[in-house]
Amino acid sequence: MSPLIETSNLSCGYGRVPIVRDLTISVEPGEVVCLLGPNGAGKTTSLSTIAGALPKLSGTVRVAGKEVTSAQPHVVARRGLSLVPEGRGLFYRLTVAENLRLRRHRQSSVGIGEVLGHFPVLKNLLNRRAGLLSGGEQQMLALAGALIADPQVIMLDEMSLGLAPVIVERLLPMVRTIADQRGMGVLLVEQHVLAALKIADRGYVMAQGRIVAEGPAAELQRDAELIEASYLGDRKEADAPGAA
Repeated sequence: MSPLIETSNLSCGYGRVPIVRDLTISVEPGEVVCLLGPNGAGKTTSLSTIAGALPKLSGTVRVAGKEVTSAQPHVVARRGLSLVPEGRGLFYRLTVAENLRLRRHRQSSVGIGEVLGHFPVLKNLLNRRAGLLSGGEQQMLALAGALIADPQVIMLDEMSLGLAPVIVERLLPMVRTIADQRGMGVLLVEQHVLAALKIADRGYVMAQGRIVAEGPAAELQRDAELIEASYLGDRKEADAPGAA
């Protein structure tokens, strides 16, 4: 099977200024992959570019085996990719049910009841406005909205932002379960590095717009020094295992 996300030597940024250079990553069906690194490393820029929201300066992007390098966001979404942005992308004046109905397109075979099976806490909140939910409930709704679009792969940008660690410890295993049960791919940008690596299969570490390390999640967990150094920006790329 083709990777659900595959970039090759992707360079991207704002205008003609590259923020990310030579990004080559992949996500397979049923796989959870972390994209880690400090603020400003280029993680969000990478997700936005893969989703079609930013133009590519060079390189290629494929989603579900088809090249989408020059495609608009709605075309990339139709290929089976859902993005949960850092701000969660909710309509805060609308209810939980209304948010889910808006995200569900006609061709989707996934119903509200099926999605709520992953997030049972939302079943009693269907008539509550999204703006009145707790942070954890809002993030569950954002995930549910992504799922109801019936994607093959989901990208999650800083899912835990603003949430208490105890809530993060509940949400991240849900992501693992969804990937396992639905055979979906997940590309996860996450500030809680060790918690993310516990539920991931593989990870990439970015610094200054480039991949400086990659490998199985268990291997990256053992090299906590590498992760910490990449966040501080005080370790050269050549020192990192897996770096070119």
